[in-house]
Amino acid sequence: MYFQRLTDLRQDHDLTQQQIADILHCQREVYRRYEKGTREIPISYAIILAKFYKVSLDYLCGLSDKK
Repeated sequence: MYFQRLTDLRQDHDLTQQQIADILHCQREVYRRYEKGTREIPISYAIILAKFYKVSLDYLCGLSDKK
């Protein structure tokens, strides 16, 4: 997954890692690892984030530059 997109989207929306972790019902450290690429993000979380940011899964995963 293109993890930089997670960071970019979060920062573009002026959100903290803790706020996104709260949306996903996980710990901040777990979410931080998704952004850093040290842990794979579950597809269920990716779907939640795609809906939250109003982007496609392809965009979130770096398969497309079209939101």
